[in-house]
Amino acid sequence: MTEADTDTYALRPATVAEVAAPGIAYQPPSPRSYRPRIGLIGAGGISVSHLDAYRTAGWDVVAICNRTRTKAEDKAARYYPQARVTDDWASILDDPAIDVVDITPYPAARLPIMEAALEAGKHVLSQKPFVTSLDDGDRLVALAEAKGVKLAVNQNGRWSPHHAWMRGAVGGGHVGQLRSAHVSIGWDHSWIRGTPFEDIDDLILYDFGIHWFDFLVSIAGPRIRRVSATTARAAGQDVRPPLLAQALVELEGGQASLVFDGATPHGPRDTTQITGTEGTLSSIGESLGEQLVTLTTGAGRATPELSGTWFNDGFRGAMGELLCAIEDDREPGNGARENLQSLALCFAAIESSRTGGPVEVGAVRHLPGETP
Repeated sequence: MTEADTDTYALRPATVAEVAAPGIAYQPPSPRSYRPRIGLIGAGGISVSHLDAYRTAGWDVVAICNRTRTKAEDKAARYYPQARVTDDWASILDDPAIDVVDITPYPAARLPIMEAALEAGKHVLSQKPFVTSLDDGDRLVALAEAKGVKLAVNQNGRWSPHHAWMRGAVGGGHVGQLRSAHVSIGWDHSWIRGTPFEDIDDLILYDFGIHWFDFLVSIAGPRIRRVSATTARAAGQDVRPPLLAQALVELEGGQASLVFDGATPHGPRDTTQITGTEGTLSSIGESLGEQLVTLTTGAGRATPELSGTWFNDGFRGAMGELLCAIEDDREPGNGARENLQSLALCFAAIESSRTGGPVEVGAVRHLPGETP
C-alpha cells in the first residue's frame, strides 16, 4: 500500500477553501399584513413558549383558556394582560372575533377540541404530536378542507435555526440529491422525573423523537420506505420509560439514522450530517439551541452565521407559517396532511422497537399500545 493509499484509507481531510454561505431563508416567517385575533386553549407549561413567541412577534392573543382557570390567569398576567380568561374552551370557539386557535393539551384531550374548532370555522394550530391515530388525522384534514380553513401542527423544531437552514439548503439543491441523513443526540432527559411525561411508555421515540422524524420527512419525503428501531433502559437510570432509542430508516437510494441517548448527564452533544450527490451539510453543538452549521461542496466550505434559537423562535415559526398560509391561501409548510407522514414513520419505529423487526412506513395506523 502506497503512502497516498494510506492517506485515503485513513480518511484524512482534504484542504478545503472557505467560501461564502448561500443566502437561505431560515428565520421564522411572518405574514405581511394579516393580524388575526388568536385564542389559546391549554395554558400548561409549554404554553409559556407559545405566548412568549407570539408576544415577541407582535401577534394578538385575545383569549386564554385552561380547565384550571388560575393557570390561564397566570399566563395572561405574564404575557397578555388584556386577554380574556376562561375555563370554557367552547366560549373561545363561539367568539366570532377569534380567527385562529392554538390548541395545546395532550392528544387525547385535544382531539375533540380540534374537531369542534374546525367545525366552528377556525384555523387551527395543533400541538405536537398531532394525533395518536392516522385515521383521526385523516378525518381532521378532510374536515379542515371541507370547512375551508387551515390546519397546521406545531412542529417547532422545523424552525430551529440549524434545522431551518439545513432544510432550506437541501430544498434549494445545494447538496444535490439526498443520499443520507444521520442524527446523534446525547442529553439528560431525567428532568421528566415526577412529571406526567414519565407515564409515556415510548417517550423518546414519540414525544421527543417526533421532531426528528418530522425533520427527516421534510427533507426525504416519499423516499422513506421502512424503519428498524430499538429502545433500552440506560444503566442506572431512575425514571420509568427507556431513555435510549435508535432508528435506522431505509430510503429509496439512501439511508438515515436517528440515535437518541437521553441518559447523558455530562458532556451533551447534538450532531447532524446530511450527505448528497453534490455536497454535505453538518451541524454540531452542545445543545439543541446552539449549533455550528457547515455546507461543504466542490466549491469549498461555507459556515453561515445563524441567529436565534429553537426556544422560542421555533414556536414563532410554527404559528408564523400558519398565518402566512392563511394570508396566501395555501397549504402550510407544517400542514397536518404532511405531518401524518411524520407520525406514520414514528408509529412504525415504535412498532419495530416492540416487535424486533423492520416495519413498512404506513403499515401502523395507530400509536402502538393505544386503543384504536
